[in-house]
Amino acid sequence: MLHLNDNPMSMEPTNYILSAEAAHQKLSRMALELAENIAPSTSALILIGIRKNGVVIANKIAGLLTNYVSCSVTILEASLDKDVPSEITYSADVNFTGAHVVLVDDVSNSGKTLLYALKPLLDFYPVSIQTLVLVERMYRLFPVKPDYVGLSISTSLQDHIQVVVNGSEIEGVYVKSLA
Repeated sequence: MLHLNDNPMSMEPTNYILSAEAAHQKLSRMALELAENIAPSTSALILIGIRKNGVVIANKIAGLLTNYVSCSVTILEASLDKDVPSEITYSADVNFTGAHVVLVDDVSNSGKTLLYALKPLLDFYPVSIQTLVLVERMYRLFPVKPDYVGLSISTSLQDHIQVVVNGSEIEGVYVKSLA
């Protein structure tokens, strides 16, 4: 579907690839998949949302998981410079040993952000480390393939995928050409 950009000064069309309803459906499916993969375990589940949109998605997933899992679910925020990710900080000090850990982001482009966000976890011994993204692009440059993907899409390198978040709600996902 084709909509006009939210900016009233711009008449540039925005190509939505996921509506709010479709994004919610994708998140529901991913939450169910995640629950199925950790279901028999009583180990804690820690969702680490990459700052901003990844945190919103992690909160949505946590809310959806309450219907399927009985283990404790903790949500953390990971902050890092996506261009030069030399320092990764989490919103709280947590011992990840013995827990299932899921890194959550809105869009996976090259895998770089997810790879660097994993780095601090290597000091612990979690039961599992998995990744979840709403949209995966096909330009993997780093050896990270998301375990849970809402939508895989192949776009040109000049395209930018934007997840539109308003507060704690996902309003949709669109592709914008940077060319």
